[in-house]
Amino acid sequence: MTTRVTILGAGFGGLELATRLSDALGADVDITLIDQSDSFVFGFSKLDVMFGSKRPDEVRLYYREIVKPGVRFRRERVESIDPGERRVVTDQGTYDADVLVVALGADLDPEATPGLTEGGYEFYSVDGAEKLRDVLPNFDSGVAIVGVLGPFFKCPPAPFEAAMMLHESLHERGIADAVSIRVLSPMSSPIPISVEASEGILRGLAERGIEFWPESKVTALDGDSRTATLADGRTIDYDLFLGVPVHRAPAVVEASGLTVDGWIPVDTASFATSFPNVYAIGDVTSAPVPRAGVFAEGEAATLADYLISKLRGGGPPEPYGGVATCYVEFGGGKVAKVNVDFMSGTAPTGRFQDPSQGFAAEKEEFGSRREKRWFGADPRSN
Repeated sequence: MTTRVTILGAGFGGLELATRLSDALGADVDITLIDQSDSFVFGFSKLDVMFGSKRPDEVRLYYREIVKPGVRFRRERVESIDPGERRVVTDQGTYDADVLVVALGADLDPEATPGLTEGGYEFYSVDGAEKLRDVLPNFDSGVAIVGVLGPFFKCPPAPFEAAMMLHESLHERGIADAVSIRVLSPMSSPIPISVEASEGILRGLAERGIEFWPESKVTALDGDSRTATLADGRTIDYDLFLGVPVHRAPAVVEASGLTVDGWIPVDTASFATSFPNVYAIGDVTSAPVPRAGVFAEGEAATLADYLISKLRGGGPPEPYGGVATCYVEFGGGKVAKVNVDFMSGTAPTGRFQDPSQGFAAEKEEFGSRREKRWFGADPRSN
């Protein structure tokens, strides 16, 4: 009997899970992959758009090009999730599943920080990056702040990458000395689990004259006076504000009854939720790892192994170890590499390797391999 699998969300986690199940189970599984977007964009590609090295259409990978056996993509908006019945209602229909997987990620909530939409910009969406592409060439002096506005956010290195790439852009224009760049974060260090990785990033900031303000959370912006207010009452003037918005679970997930304290709790051995045959992976969960695509991909691999063993028989898979590799843009064609391990040892660890052109090429290959595996065709055709 064919098992009906419905996957909500076609990010790193959803694409990886659909691919692995298709490759391993073939005709034994009928996979419906649902996402409200028409295309996938790697997170690092948004920086390329932001700084004008690529157009938005050059970084979009279109879901309609997926040719994996047994996988049907549906561009639809999820309107309700009934985990007890494993039933999903979208703006175009209803889906009943034998296995339901929630991989809808985390939504950006700019409105959670008063004044952000009026007095600043966000660069975590393609639209936000595209707006900044047109703004940055006209910014030539003053104080630029990159502010992390919430405790959880996708891709922890991204604020520091944005700051260093902004410095590179200003340097190429010959005006780097006219701008002071500051990164404000509620965290105590860039990568709290790793002194080594944090020191590597801090060295990169210091070499460029970029200030890091730890334990400094911006709670509001006044666009008229160009003033940012911090949680401890301090204020700071700015001329350009680049914000990492507060993240939250999608409203449809919050309304489903799956969340506890805002996120979906899971058993990291299988990524099962409290509802039978309902699973969750990626940024929408409260798994003890950062919110980043590489972790969602690893969680999808563990879930795929679990489902395959459940459907085909065999012993339980290896537990999820929270091991991943992250690449950090330093500008100048160089990329650093951080190998992190959150769960397989007694404490999280992170190993930092200095930026190089070799790691830049490795990062390009990282993206190319996933394009080929997930889509099986040319996903950039429009």
